[in-house]
Amino acid sequence: MDWNAFWTSVKNFFTNNIWNIVLFFAVLVLGVIIVKIIINVLRRIFAKSRMEKIAQQFIVTTVKVILYLILALILLAIIGVQITGIVTALSALLLAVGIALENNIANLANGIVIVSNKMFKKGDFISVNGVDGNIVDINFLFTTLCTVDNKRITLPNSTIVNSAVINAGANPRRRVEFTFSVAYETDVELVKKVVTDVMKSDGRVLLDPEPFCRLKTLGASSIDFFSNCWCDTEDYWDVYYYVIENVYNEFKRHNISVPYKQLEVRARTDSVVMPFSVEPLPERVEKTRVENKRIDLENASLSEVFHISKKDKGKKQKPTSKADTENKANK
Repeated sequence: MDWNAFWTSVKNFFTNNIWNIVLFFAVLVLGVIIVKIIINVLRRIFAKSRMEKIAQQFIVTTVKVILYLILALILLAIIGVQITGIVTALSALLLAVGIALENNIANLANGIVIVSNKMFKKGDFISVNGVDGNIVDINFLFTTLCTVDNKRITLPNSTIVNSAVINAGANPRRRVEFTFSVAYETDVELVKKVVTDVMKSDGRVLLDPEPFCRLKTLGASSIDFFSNCWCDTEDYWDVYYYVIENVYNEFKRHNISVPYKQLEVRARTDSVVMPFSVEPLPERVEKTRVENKRIDLENASLSEVFHISKKDKGKKQKPTSKADTENKANK
């Protein structure tokens, strides 16, 4: 290798393109500084807004990638590279990636919908698509739940957006509902008093709205009482189990029985009389049906149309009287 020729070519390159090289590094340094300033300003704007952190991070990352991509294209144009082909190749690459990652792109779009609409937040207890659990993580592709038995379930965001979501932790208070069944001979007012006293005895139960209990259903084996009370969302299950356990104990204290399902069986001693009519079945009378001779010209074939036409024409040529029939016979 001729090192003298090599160094001569390098020297000539820098001599002939000195201003392009200076412009390249000047645009590189200035471009990086401008990108960092834009990202910094964007972060400060988002810090004063109420937008979710995950949405802020996604927007900042997207803007940063776009700005650096533009800077790279400008630098390539400065050193004389034709960027038309590069832009075409990038477009084809993005199209191929978009087709290959169609489902992920759908999850990404639905993730933006979830975050922007604030459907739920981290820590909420939700029920979606047959899955119940607390939200432990939300990103732009998946949402992760932790079930009550400590299982982690990851759901695609498309599944969540396209399903009905029940958010039990959306509001600070929840209503706890109960149904108690007792025997028919039980004093209704006593049951109502016992149930409401149990609910009021728990300090986690709110007194406004006041605990409620009324007779709801007269069942086959019992009478059913519907009751409810309000509490803070985080106390829901504690209040529920407290009321259930103590109502059961108070029922036993006041001799209120909770009946089993009952089935009453009776033996008949009288003879069964089944009335019936002694008249025989009527004779069959055939229904007179009118033949439909209408032709569907849009769907019927030509043979069907002409066949019916010839048939109708033959009917028109038949004699309609006895005299015409005799004249035709004499001929």
